Amino acid sequence: MAARREPAPPTHASTLVDRFRLSRRSLLAAGTGLAAGFAAAGLGGPAAAAPPGGSPANGVLVPAPKRGIILYTVRDAISRDPLSTDAPSGFREVLEHLSDLGYRQIELAGFRQHANSEGGSNLDSLEGAALLRSWLDDNGLVAEGNHGSVPNAITPEAMAAFDEDCQIASVLGLGHIGTGNDPTRNRQKPAWDAAAEVWNHYGEHAMTQYGLKLYTHNHDQAYNFLLDEAPDATGAYTASSGLRQLEYFLSITDPRYVWLEMDIYWAHVAQYKYPTYTAADGSTVTRPFDPAGLVAQHTQRYPLFHAKDGASMPGTTNGYSMVPFGTGDIDYSEFFRRVGAKGYHNPMYEQDNAAQIGDGSLANAAISIENMAALRG
Repeated sequence: MAARREPAPPTHASTLVDRFRLSRRSLLAAGTGLAAGFAAAGLGGPAAAAPPGGSPANGVLVPAPKRGIILYTVRDAISRDPLSTDAPSGFREVLEHLSDLGYRQIELAGFRQHANSEGGSNLDSLEGAALLRSWLDDNGLVAEGNHGSVPNAITPEAMAAFDEDCQIASVLGLGHIGTGNDPTRNRQKPAWDAAAEVWNHYGEHAMTQYGLKLYTHNHDQAYNFLLDEAPDATGAYTASSGLRQLEYFLSITDPRYVWLEMDIYWAHVAQYKYPTYTAADGSTVTRPFDPAGLVAQHTQRYPLFHAKDGASMPGTTNGYSMVPFGTGDIDYSEFFRRVGAKGYHNPMYEQDNAAQIGDGSLANAAISIENMAALRG
């Protein structure tokens, strides 16, 4: 448990608590700990998540309160016109449906819905966040994060926009704030150094002012090898020491302020696509990627996962095809057993193509929560 501190002056977050009259019970529902700003408002509790080792009974690998979904999976339902269908549509109805299926956590992927849905087309405001929060509370759901935008430069304008995002996150009761993008798509070491400087800055601000964990979501490219050796005449690196890009990012960012969300599917695509690197002497070196092993080394740095499953398709570009959770070839029982900190991580079911497979995204969400609940280890 974090050391007790003397009361601090009210922060942005505590002001928002007063403005929207969020209850202490609702704030305590936040899955990975309360914001420091809420603690300042007298609604405290440790800001850090539960430590490793707290295993739930009966060998359940994903405890019921941790079963989540990113709303990108069901974006078709959120965006459809409620006047043209009896199926769940818009945030309020879709959240109610997901709760009925058994989900207890959600991750947002923006704030837009169909204009005819309750609340209008865009809830990206303090008032919109308060409305969303009421629907979450009504359905026993906790929002853990949002795939928003993290600035790529440190400027007054970028800081002001980031503050607005943090304020909205505070109203929603998020434990984390982040982005669906990699810190950089440039494999050169200097690009990652620059990205780490920006992320350390905004991560410190998010944590110290709002109690939010800043996180980046990966795609396969970010687990390719870092170019950090054998510079050419222009100074660009042409070879690798064998360190993967996000491994390097973990080593140069502050663990107090910067976290990661592993998309387990894309990590396995990286395992398939990037088994070797070119060393400084020009030789090809094999270094297989072990996604679960990397998380196990830094388990507290990975509070969120995208639990996206894939059917193995050797010979294709990515080596996998996205399928409902539990119906593919990624061994999730083995993964969750190996990463440690049982009951700490927040896995969000994601399936980019859920609307196009089987009976649609909500049907696939029903299949996936059943399979997630069935995991034992």
